Amino acid sequence: MTPLLLVLTHIQNAKARATVRMVLEGAGHRVIEAAGFAQVNSLLSNGLDPDLLLCEASPANASEISQVRHFLEFTPSKKICLITKLSGQRLRTEAAELGIQLTLTMPVTREDVESAIESLLPAKGQATEPHDLVSDSSEITGAKCDPVRSLEIPEDMPAAPYLEELGGNNFFLAASPQMLEIHRQVKLLADIDVNVLILGESGTGKEVIAQLIHRNSRRSREKFLKVNCAALPADLLESELFGHRQGAFTGAINDRAGKFEQANRGTLLLDEIGEIGVLMQAKLLHVLQDGQFARLGAQETTKVDVRVLAATNVPIEEALFTKTIREDLYYRLSVFTIKVPPLRERREEIPYLIEEFIRRSPVELTKGFGSSISSRLMDAALLYDWKGNLRELRNFVTRTVVMRDTDAATRELEAKAATSEAAAPQDRPADAPAPCVGIRSVVREVKARTEAKMIQSALDTFGWNRRRAAQHLNMSYRAMLYKIQQHHLRPSPASETAQSLQKIHSARKNAI
Repeated sequence: MTPLLLVLTHIQNAKARATVRMVLEGAGHRVIEAAGFAQVNSLLSNGLDPDLLLCEASPANASEISQVRHFLEFTPSKKICLITKLSGQRLRTEAAELGIQLTLTMPVTREDVESAIESLLPAKGQATEPHDLVSDSSEITGAKCDPVRSLEIPEDMPAAPYLEELGGNNFFLAASPQMLEIHRQVKLLADIDVNVLILGESGTGKEVIAQLIHRNSRRSREKFLKVNCAALPADLLESELFGHRQGAFTGAINDRAGKFEQANRGTLLLDEIGEIGVLMQAKLLHVLQDGQFARLGAQETTKVDVRVLAATNVPIEEALFTKTIREDLYYRLSVFTIKVPPLRERREEIPYLIEEFIRRSPVELTKGFGSSISSRLMDAALLYDWKGNLRELRNFVTRTVVMRDTDAATRELEAKAATSEAAAPQDRPADAPAPCVGIRSVVREVKARTEAKMIQSALDTFGWNRRRAAQHLNMSYRAMLYKIQQHHLRPSPASETAQSLQKIHSARKNAI
């Protein structure tokens, strides 16, 4: 089976860029397009490990070859392919001196791209054989192996998060299999104008998903409006949705269009739909069925063309059983249902989300704070359950940036994580009989224990510097983050003491 590659590109020429993407994605490879040399450098320095870096360099810009030289600090020369014009012989010579053997010449053709990929496939096939820490029971019994080199990140983990701007400082980020699947579903809905029900706990980003659906739909140039159904009493909610005529009730001094009229030809999000009363649900159902309604106090009806999205954190099965949500309204809204997982089920996204929240914070807040979070704080963030989901994480990051005290923030998270872990019920009583397990279960358990022990030892050795520990184990930084979360690893008391002594020693040395 031909292995799939991750390709990072920086190509300014639009035609060449389109050709490269078409050929690579047509073959099933994943392409990440960088907007400039600075973004390439940022991605590489933050742990992205592409199988191929396709980079365009111009003979007119002498600084570009120095940028390429800087990339070699993060990526081997055999993984870099330089794209130049016919007049770029000097660039190709300098690239060869740096060990870069792969070069393409404008105009780039399908055959050029396929040739570059084929030159990588043999090495890629050898380097990405799917190995666990211990591959089978024969290795446990003494067969020679190099378990450190077989540490690999799971196949469903992306090399870099997918990020899409939604405007108003809102963004959609996907780095977990669940969120990448949601993005795939949204793309499928792009040309299908149906109602969508978005389910998920409070703070998981249901409104962001609604904005993503609107942005990828044919209605993207029209309005996207939102109504918080839980924030208004029934009488005011009806006026908010359908509008009213002058004199319809006390205080109605003018005619007013409701959200359905305002969102005509666009998208309307009914947030917290589970909080609407039964009578109001009946009126809403009528609008969803035929697209017609009457303003409060009006006799004539108004017809609109609105795509309705609904969101709720109410357990839908329970709501249907207790009749708090009408079945006919549910089936009308849930032509397509998207379930947004809580943050604790997609922990691999936490480091990326923290970095994005810091990057998007106002300049006056981040001034003097920097953009990096300590390894210990990031570990604590990965272990904490974040019951408030993205909202809680965003508030925590903002508070940490404002207070400028990452040590206090780390202690806060560690204390919360310890409290929640102690309060969590045990899966089974201590005196319950052990379940019947087979040889495969035993092998998996041994593999997991061995892997966790090796990673814990490396982290403690390097004072929980995860990047250095990852390099020592010959694994990627992303894989290290994932494994820390998977095995619930924490700094040992000896490691924490060593870190404290190291800080004291450094402080004394600086004082001298």
